[in-house]
Amino acid sequence: MDIESFREYCLSLPGTTEGMKWEHLCFMIEEKIYIIIAIDDGCRFSIKCNPDEFDVLTARDGIAQAFHLAKRQWIQVENLDVLNDKELKSRVEASRAMVLAKLPKKIQAKYS
Repeated sequence: MDIESFREYCLSLPGTTEGMKWEHLCFMIEEKIYIIIAIDDGCRFSIKCNPDEFDVLTARDGIAQAFHLAKRQWIQVENLDVLNDKELKSRVEASRAMVLAKLPKKIQAKYS
């Protein structure tokens, strides 16, 4: 998936906004980041993951612990080609859902 298709997909998810933080493109829900991508560095990105999947994910080529983010809860993916389109979309949706689940119930209800 190329960066423009990736961006369009992320923005198609309800409540998703984009912005720049720390010179990286971020996709957020209610101002809470669920993906941070370094578009100037080969589209390397960090995404939230289930801690139970962390070891399996980081054992794969091109995936590691995300720097400066919660240990075992965020992975860094080398580029958009490391995951196939189906898995990439699934990981994006899961990351968004994990961030949304931490928000107040009233806010969660807006996106149900």
